[in-house]
Amino acid sequence: MKKFVFAAMMLLIGLVAFAQEPPKEMKTSFSEAALNQIVYTPEGDSLSMKEVFRKHKGKVLVLDIWAGWCKDCIAVMQESKNLAAKYPKVKFIYLSLDRNDSAWHKAMDKYQLKGFANYWFKAGWKNDFTNDIELNWIPRYMVVDRRRKIKGYYFVHPTDAKFTELLDSLSR
Repeated sequence: MKKFVFAAMMLLIGLVAFAQEPPKEMKTSFSEAALNQIVYTPEGDSLSMKEVFRKHKGKVLVLDIWAGWCKDCIAVMQESKNLAAKYPKVKFIYLSLDRNDSAWHKAMDKYQLKGFANYWFKAGWKNDFTNDIELNWIPRYMVVDRRRKIKGYYFVHPTDAKFTELLDSLSR
């Protein structure tokens, strides 16, 4: 029994380590399929990610990919909101992977995200946008410059020094 438990624990550790492994390629742009991915606003309107970017034209963006069921996301949510307050010239966009509209709305209320730009991937975890960015773990943070080029492809914690250094340099 001890060998079985040990083997199960090692498998779990291996899966977690693999899940957090950074992608081999750090992309600098989004595919057309990713840009055409539909998301929903809290009011129920649908728009493409391209339209989301167009709506926030001229701003440096932080994409915060999260879900209300994700303990790791919730553990750092306040730190993400603190970053948003620290960088008022940067637009923080919260992209939810909640399983349904009701869960998403409850999570936005619970974690006081109503004043932020919020969008929901109704299509779920596996969609053209998340596939394009090789999403394998949440939370995931990306930084997009004013020209819509990806400058920060893979951050998993809002206090990562490289993340904040990048925001410092782009928010001037």
